[in-house]
Amino acid sequence: MAEPIQPIALPPAENPAQEGEWLKAALHQWLDREFLPEPINEEIAQRASQIFVRQRMEGQNDLGSLVIAIVTEMEGFDFSRSFYGEFAIANAVSDLLLDSLGIDRCCGQ
Repeated sequence: MAEPIQPIALPPAENPAQEGEWLKAALHQWLDREFLPEPINEEIAQRASQIFVRQRMEGQNDLGSLVIAIVTEMEGFDFSRSFYGEFAIANAVSDLLLDSLGIDRCCGQ
C-alpha cells in the first residue's frame, strides 16, 4: 500500500505583503513564459496573490489548504480572456512555493 503524502507547511508568515509581492511577480512571469504574454496575466497574478496574502494573514501555513483556497476563490474570476483556469493557477502557485522552499516536486517525491 502506498504511503500517504505528508502535508507541507510553509514557515509562519513574517511579512505576508512581501510574500504576496513575490508571488505576484513570480506567477506573472510564469504565466507569460508558459503560454503567451497577455494583459490578463497581470490581473490573474494580482488576484491569486490577494487570496494568498489574506490566507497567510489568517494564519494558514498548510500548502494544500492554500491551493484549495486559491482554486475555490478563483472560480469567480473571469478566465474568458485567458488560456488558464483556476486549477492551473493554483497548481502553478504550489509549484512556485515548493521551488522557493527547495522542495523537489518531481515524481511524487
